[in-house]
Amino acid sequence: MAVDELDTKILRLLLAEPRTSVREYARRLGIARGTLQARLDRLERDGVITGTAVRLSAAALGHPVLAFVHIEVTQGHLEEVGDALAEVPEIIEAYSITGGGDLLTRVVARDNAHLEDVIQRLIRLPGVVRTRTEMALRERVPYRMTELLRSVERSAREQAARRAR
Repeated sequence: MAVDELDTKILRLLLAEPRTSVREYARRLGIARGTLQARLDRLERDGVITGTAVRLSAAALGHPVLAFVHIEVTQGHLEEVGDALAEVPEIIEAYSITGGGDLLTRVVARDNAHLEDVIQRLIRLPGVVRTRTEMALRERVPYRMTELLRSVERSAREQAARRAR
């Protein structure tokens, strides 16, 4: 999927001001509303835009403890364990990984005792061999896409300049 310079400008605007109308985005970018809508539709269809959800704070919801739990799984049980993880509400993300373990989960908890309870629940899942937990102390770089978009925009601009030569 090729993302050009205009696409990156649209995406950066969406990230910076997600509640603005399509008409206002088009006005700010100096393009027709239909052009903008067609681009948005293509970006959604191609999987670049994957949703429009609001980001929530687990801490503000009473779960200030964040940990990353590595899970080692018995061979052949990855799908089964992955499905079971989806039933644990404190797991807010889970990934298959390489390296030390098979799965990496992002877990939130009310306090350390609650985190221990969640880990004990994970250990009891059929197919789980062991876990290793790392506690997050402070978020240093929050989830972001703007810097990546700037990099993609620079690459698109350079590529367009090379084609124009």
